[in-house]
Amino acid sequence: MNTKHHDTRQHLLDTGRDILAARGFSSVGLSALLQQAGVPKGSFYHYFKSKEQFGEALLEDYFEFYLGELNQLFSQPSQTGQQQLMSYWQEWQRRYCGPNSRSDCLVVKLSAEVADLSEPMRLTLKAGTDKVIARITHCIEAGINDGSLQSTQPAFLATSLYQLWLGASLLTKLHRDEQHMNTAMQLTRQLLGVQS
Repeated sequence: MNTKHHDTRQHLLDTGRDILAARGFSSVGLSALLQQAGVPKGSFYHYFKSKEQFGEALLEDYFEFYLGELNQLFSQPSQTGQQQLMSYWQEWQRRYCGPNSRSDCLVVKLSAEVADLSEPMRLTLKAGTDKVIARITHCIEAGINDGSLQSTQPAFLATSLYQLWLGASLLTKLHRDEQHMNTAMQLTRQLLGVQS
């Protein structure tokens, strides 16, 4: 427990993200997190007043990272808006299906669990998902502007696609097969006008 880390707060968040993505929020005790992180309890309380505050900070950190990935993906000047969106959904599918799959989406893992447990965590999840949908909307608008997409309601399309993929992710976890991801991809291709 005396291991020194350059940034203890970030180390706790990174460790927590891995554990919570695998086991959920309620089933992970503070002692398990601290043992895994190799950090003493006093250090935890130096950065976080409670496990709930830690959960909020972890979700904020997760969305900051996720939105950074989205910004990078949606900023490829050599790709149309349609191609950027398809890259996003293909990466999502890859993370859930195939030999190296890892379903580490905290939105999928924690939304239903913490929505009734913690109002601050629910609001953090809501704010984060709203930003993701806004970023998808912006990419759809860019695709309309470059002529690669046809839509009169970019925000509606973005929300619908995000809901589709969250639902497919949950069903993939339940069924442990690729059927629902394949269905989501097929419908996404239709909605975005992607030719086979």
